[in-house]
Amino acid sequence: MKYLLGIDFGGGASKATLLSVAGEVVATHTVEYPTRYPGEGMVEQDPADWVGAALENIRALLSESGIDPKDVVALSFDAATHTAVLCDENFRVLRPAIYWTDTRSKKEVAYLKKNYGAEIFARAYHHPDTIWTLPQLMWVKQNEPDVFQKTKRILFAKDFVRHFFTGDYLTDVIEAEGSMLFDYTTLSWSKDLCGIVGIDPELLPKTVRPTDVAGSVTEEAAQKTGIPAGTTVFCGTTDTVMEVFAAGAVEPGDMTVKLATAGRICVISERPCRDVNLINYSHVVDGLWYPGTATKAAAASNRWFRDTFGGDYRELDKMAQTVAPGCGGLLFHPYLNGELTPYADPDLAGSFTGVRASHTKAYFARAVLEGVAFSMLDCERALASIGIPHKESAVMIGMGGKSPLWRQILSDVLGIRLTVKEYSDSSFGTAMLAGVAAGAFPSFSAAVRLCNREIAETLPDPERHALYAGYFKRYKEIVSALAPIYHGGVL
Repeated sequence: MKYLLGIDFGGGASKATLLSVAGEVVATHTVEYPTRYPGEGMVEQDPADWVGAALENIRALLSESGIDPKDVVALSFDAATHTAVLCDENFRVLRPAIYWTDTRSKKEVAYLKKNYGAEIFARAYHHPDTIWTLPQLMWVKQNEPDVFQKTKRILFAKDFVRHFFTGDYLTDVIEAEGSMLFDYTTLSWSKDLCGIVGIDPELLPKTVRPTDVAGSVTEEAAQKTGIPAGTTVFCGTTDTVMEVFAAGAVEPGDMTVKLATAGRICVISERPCRDVNLINYSHVVDGLWYPGTATKAAAASNRWFRDTFGGDYRELDKMAQTVAPGCGGLLFHPYLNGELTPYADPDLAGSFTGVRASHTKAYFARAVLEGVAFSMLDCERALASIGIPHKESAVMIGMGGKSPLWRQILSDVLGIRLTVKEYSDSSFGTAMLAGVAAGAFPSFSAAVRLCNREIAETLPDPERHALYAGYFKRYKEIVSALAPIYHGGVL
């Protein structure tokens, strides 16, 4: 039997999946790494942690599965986009990577909106926001000029890890679309957009398709992982499109609801949908796009609550299940790092409102789950307002979907049927992509049919849906009331 290896790098951990060419998941393994918050609005990760996690994941998979490493025919990587790694000419990292949820570049965003907003939107199909690489690079130029001057190579997260394995200097087109330095109309790095920050497009990696060969495993990587030198490595792409693919969303109208570090609702479309409230990326399936909405802190909110107030996810779920829907008026807004859809406002902050003496930790635990669901409803309404056609059910993806309680809350709030697949994380999608690229699966659709299985469904309760509609109205009123306060800055 031959095998395929997909490795993902997310907001707090790397997950690897070993997939057989028969479509069976043989083993998975996860390695956590820290995210650092060195100042207000600052979110950073150490690229060396990604490489270390990849090495540990691969060694663990080979050990746990017991397969012959020579039977691994291909591997590939994915990671969150907008996460640039600044290196010198020898690929030495010059500073920690600014993660896409970072909001330090607010001033740069305001400058870009005022002076280049129309030009950027025309070429990059998005309005400036702190999530994009362009304003992040502008911040580095203004605040760390020595680092900016020394920067001779700009990689992205999964490309940095892959460079360790192959020595290549490439990225894929979908990753490039997430930089705000790429011209969607010409499918090339934009000299004009790069000129805004003052970099030469030659500093940026060559762009290829996600399924293109990037290189092969080097002797050094082979010694540290056990994967034979010469094993084919495909370029790979971004985590969200790999989750969308893993969920089986490969036809127009397919919809996914994601509860991972961030939350997203994506609908597969035959065209990009250029709107301030949407994020537009092309799909790995030729001719398709997956325009989507995004909330910055979905499962990240639950993780923050766990880490700050103690407990584990199962315990918190059990506590939350004892509380009636609506939490007795306690509402949570998950704007821990500002918010994207529909506000595009980095100044918004998280909050608990309506707190009473009767509210125990269990109420707060449930309020976090409901608050994230309300932020997802904000996302769904943004899609509905544009009129993008989609099916009447969605596949739920992300670690948050493993909680039956959270799935039910989300189904009740959105008022739609949610299904769960046996595997739908991005490392699984990346393993399938490696299979398509290697010819083990004849097409993306064929890979989905062979490997993708539905294991659960959640139906909305009409009474709870109506109840949540009332709480959502209050949720929106609170956003409107607090936003002017947050815009006043920190006292």
